[in-house]
Amino acid sequence: MSISSRFAVGIHILSLIEINKGGVSSSEFIAESVNTNPAVIRRIMGMLKNAGLVKVRPGIAGAELAKELSEITLLDVYKAVDVVQEKELFSVHENPNPACPVGRNIQDTIFPLLSTAQLALEKALENVTIADVVNEIANKEKNKNRNDI
Repeated sequence: MSISSRFAVGIHILSLIEINKGGVSSSEFIAESVNTNPAVIRRIMGMLKNAGLVKVRPGIAGAELAKELSEITLLDVYKAVDVVQEKELFSVHENPNPACPVGRNIQDTIFPLLSTAQLALEKALENVTIADVVNEIANKEKNKNRNDI
């Protein structure tokens, strides 16, 4: 099982709002870029709004960033879209057989390792901002356009 695609879609939404800064970033426009239904975008936009990452106004098409790009980390997005609850990225199966030496000890053995892995992921996400993502997208587009000439 993988991390919910809401995380990638949240990053996509925030990046597109910035790149389309002069235009109207409606749920329909964003949904076209993500290649999904506008209702999915509206649901994720609501999560981003509740986390204070975007501003949307009822009855007015479009959204804008509520913070500077450099102030929004991927960890902020990860938490905003409810990818996982704290310390629950990895699930440990319940009720292993206590009569088995592995079953008796597996949870206590692997839980600290999995917690450490989740903390490492979150630390890595904390060190990357939406500005970093937007800059990388711009560089890729610039290089693509050079190669097209």
